[in-house]
Amino acid sequence: MVNPNRGAVGFSSKEFEQEYERPSKSELKRQVNALQELGEALVNEPRDRVKRVPMPEDVRDAILECQTITNHEGRRRQMQFVGKKMRTLDEEEVAAIQRAIDSWKGASKADTAAMHALERRRDKLLADDNALTTLLAENPELDVQHLRTLIRNARKEQAENKPPKAYREIFQILKQIEADKKKAASSDADDSEEDDE
Repeated sequence: MVNPNRGAVGFSSKEFEQEYERPSKSELKRQVNALQELGEALVNEPRDRVKRVPMPEDVRDAILECQTITNHEGRRRQMQFVGKKMRTLDEEEVAAIQRAIDSWKGASKADTAAMHALERRRDKLLADDNALTTLLAENPELDVQHLRTLIRNARKEQAENKPPKAYREIFQILKQIEADKKKAASSDADDSEEDDE
């Protein structure tokens, strides 16, 4: 016979389960830690970026103050204060801050990818003479003689393990070409918007 006090296989009782209308302690701890990490991410960003993030003035002041503190214990205590201030924010403010940080990461990834593409193009210019022909066909305004001299000097620098002066100058020229293209593209877009009006 089954003991009624112990229950049976498949026995389920709802009378002992408690209904909670608030998050568990573990969930609260996770939320607090997430806000603390968000505050730390802001502290690690440059001051001008932090100033552009939409947030209450007292939170911004705490973050900017933390950036100036160099003493280890003082900085740790200020970080705790930043975390306390972050907990005063509502969900919309936290979401706005998170969006700003995410946009910085996306922008920096795009910038890094563009820089790597320029580095690959520079390496191709040094390895293959046909790459220079292609570059000149795309950008006829470039000084051919100057570019050839830079490429020759960069190859010489690499062969003799000298400081990469010409190598860096080639990169700067490629970077300027890309900046000019972006500027031309944005002005074309502006012109087409004016024509539509």
